[in-house]
Amino acid sequence: MSTPQSFEDFESNARAAGYDEVLVRQWQPGQVLDTHVHPFEVKALVVAGGFTLTEGEQRRELQAGDSFALARNTPHAEHYGPDGATFWVARRHAG
Repeated sequence: MSTPQSFEDFESNARAAGYDEVLVRQWQPGQVLDTHVHPFEVKALVVAGGFTLTEGEQRRELQAGDSFALARNTPHAEHYGPDGATFWVARRHAG
């Protein structure tokens, strides 16, 4: 997906790419989600704030403007910064 200019563009591009759910996620400052998995594939764009995404030994510091993707059932942890974070998320549930 190319970097969208609006949530509507993000949603349109995601649905055209086969993602069946698109939503806005907002996380509180300092929130921590310990290692977990999702039963769906994810592509997302951080639009405000920032967080650390950890997959195994790989840690990524993500800020507004950064995108990330996770395959379904990928163990990961999320640690939100002092401003929390908002990102747009596209999920693909079907195989």
